[in-house]
Amino acid sequence: MSEARVTLLDLAGEVVGSTLTAEDGSYAFTDLEGDHYTVVAAGYPAQATPLTLDATGPAAFDLMLAHNEG
Repeated sequence: MSEARVTLLDLAGEVVGSTLTAEDGSYAFTDLEGDHYTVVAAGYPAQATPLTLDATGPAAFDLMLAHNEG
């Protein structure tokens, strides 16, 4: 899903980063420390999901975004 806004929040609720998804629905945040975050996606029905990163390197995290049909 392209052009969904994905925002990353820290434990205090502060915005760590924000980006738009690419044509293929991909997005990336770089230079993150191992910590607990919340990923919020909007532009489709909003979705917020907790995420925990460790310090081992890149990690993938998928969100399923869709408009309600019906």
